[in-house]
Amino acid sequence: MASDLEPVPVNSQKHDPAWKHCQMYKSGDKVQLKCIYCGKMFKGGGIHRIKEHLAGQKGNASSCLRVQPDVRLLMQESLNGVVVKKRKKQKLAEEITNFNSGETDSFANQSALNTEAVMLPVAEAIEPNPSLLLTQEEEGTVSSKRGGGRRKKGCRVRKGSNALALIDTVYDDSKRVNHQVSLAIGRFLFDVGVPLDAVNSIYFQPMIDAIASQGSGVVGPSYHDLRSWILKNTVQEVRTDVDQCTGTWGKSGCSVLVDELTSENGKMFLNFSVYCPEGLMFLRSVDVINIIDSIDALYGLFKEIIEEVGVRNVLQIVTNNEERYIEVGKRITDNFPTIFWTPCATHCVDLMLDDFRELEWISTILEQARSISRFIYNHSFVLNMMRRYTFGVDIVVVGPTRASTDFSTLKRMVSVKHNLQSMVTSEEWMDCSYSKKEEGYTTLDYISNPSFWSMCTVITHLTDPLLRLLRIVSGKKRPGMGYVYAGVYRAKEAIKKELIDKKDYMVYWNIIDRRWEQLHRHPLHTAERLVPDTTIQDKIVKETASYSEATGDFGRKIAIRGRETLLPAEWWSTYGGACPNLARLAIRILSQTCSLVGCKPNRIPFQQIHETKNYVEHQRLSDIVFVQYNMRLKQMFLNKEEDNPDPISYDNINYVEGWVTEREMNTDDIGRSDWMTVDPPLGNIMVLGPPQVDDFEALGEGFDDHEIFIGLKDREEENCENNVHEVGKNS
Repeated sequence: MASDLEPVPVNSQKHDPAWKHCQMYKSGDKVQLKCIYCGKMFKGGGIHRIKEHLAGQKGNASSCLRVQPDVRLLMQESLNGVVVKKRKKQKLAEEITNFNSGETDSFANQSALNTEAVMLPVAEAIEPNPSLLLTQEEEGTVSSKRGGGRRKKGCRVRKGSNALALIDTVYDDSKRVNHQVSLAIGRFLFDVGVPLDAVNSIYFQPMIDAIASQGSGVVGPSYHDLRSWILKNTVQEVRTDVDQCTGTWGKSGCSVLVDELTSENGKMFLNFSVYCPEGLMFLRSVDVINIIDSIDALYGLFKEIIEEVGVRNVLQIVTNNEERYIEVGKRITDNFPTIFWTPCATHCVDLMLDDFRELEWISTILEQARSISRFIYNHSFVLNMMRRYTFGVDIVVVGPTRASTDFSTLKRMVSVKHNLQSMVTSEEWMDCSYSKKEEGYTTLDYISNPSFWSMCTVITHLTDPLLRLLRIVSGKKRPGMGYVYAGVYRAKEAIKKELIDKKDYMVYWNIIDRRWEQLHRHPLHTAERLVPDTTIQDKIVKETASYSEATGDFGRKIAIRGRETLLPAEWWSTYGGACPNLARLAIRILSQTCSLVGCKPNRIPFQQIHETKNYVEHQRLSDIVFVQYNMRLKQMFLNKEEDNPDPISYDNINYVEGWVTEREMNTDDIGRSDWMTVDPPLGNIMVLGPPQVDDFEALGEGFDDHEIFIGLKDREEENCENNVHEVGKNS
């Protein structure tokens, strides 16, 4: 039965919010709707029944158990709005009818004329007044004025029905209140040039609520207010948050992150941040343009930062993999035996993906996929068509790096393969003038080619484990230190299962091993130098035996189950009481990040700090940077970053350039594309199937493939032999 159903795209004329959360199918002449969350099919009842299903409202449909809370609330509000609107119409119609009836009787008694009143016809187009509002006190008295708007499309206004005319005007106007607020905000953002993603800030809605709570006539702060007492109060608030983090450094330890930033005019800065499980705090920004090539000067700067944070608190310094930082890292480990230098794991994994991209057959498939995407995203008509057939899901996925964007987008294209094939075989595509262009024929050829899709699927299987590892090591939810080795193991295991033949999968294993060389032999994981006291070292050795044999609390069933449900550091804190020395060491190591976790430094005035020659203004700018950077970091850790970026936005151009931009701009094509007609992306990936397994859960348990470990062991033995050989030569 299900095989007889043909998916039908939801056209742009359907405005009910519930259409974004269902799929439409056609079976003969009948239309059926499917909930994208639980998959339930509705053969009748229309969109209203789907809305009841999503809202959890008892009645004609069962409740959806998998719908997202915000969607359920939206559907409930939509249903309540319909009921309230009907009640208001009925009540207002009755009151106006009674009012007209009373006027007629009064007029007849006074003038002794015909008692049948003649209703004046209402004009076809009612012009709503933006200032017209209906409050509880004014429900019975509605006055109309001349306004400058237009009647809302779809509103019915009948001649001779004053009640309906007035009601529609009020309804339109209640919708225009938010419309006017949005326009006012938009004008402000456009006027001052504030980036539009400012509305994604966690402080945006609270600002609007605070303004609304004061009523009309509230006056905003002045320029000098912002530079004085408001900045002062905000600095104090941020320092309070930072103090909460610093108070945990002694127990969990911390990592100093060093992020290199180059400005548009060539200035180079090092931004120092401190990571701990409680969060990430920005410390300071240093102009290093004059010392960047001096190992001595850089070491002096790093030493100063370490002493500021506290030598006993710092476990590691994390930088990128450039040679100068490797040299500085060696000096740090020589002079501070309990502190290690760590290369950024995110950078290492990204380099693996980069090397995969350079393989000829993968590069060819990626370019073919990009040609499809470029054609779609450069023509508004085709872009709208694609989004209808994919139910609002974009084929381009904006990742944190170019390589991750490439392979994430390829995976997304595989997941909407059938939607794209339905699009290029539809009458709408055949009738479209763009399909008859050379690029249109090329797009049709690739999407219709089974070989293209089979190669895309293989690439997805090879790279998906590395993408998962990239998300883990660069994530903000959990420290990635405890998952790194499991992630590498699973990546190599998946590649071996996909390719089977050793000569085939060793190509990819060698790439992984070469890039992972600096991390898999990293001394932080051996932890011998972290505990200089030999007495405590001996105790740790004894306690390690209890852990290895799962004796005492380690062997309890709840502790064994907790390995899969608790964070590694939390698990040791809960069940490691019988082995306090080992537990303390494990918590400090497993609480650390292994990557440069930071926010986008866009529009933070680092450069202005170092350009000003006024001491007072220099201090003020330093505080502004301190506030801005730490507020961004807080927002990042609260997972309030934009979840659904628009692929064609210039803000994302560094990562998606090859997927959405043409090599050369054609003047004729510019004139044929109109951004005003483009439907915004919905980003509801639930339509692609059931929710994906959590990245950490996907790592699973058990490591049965000893070839992976043997390979690492052989490589270490080979390095030892080479070192012995070098020593023999030198002697």
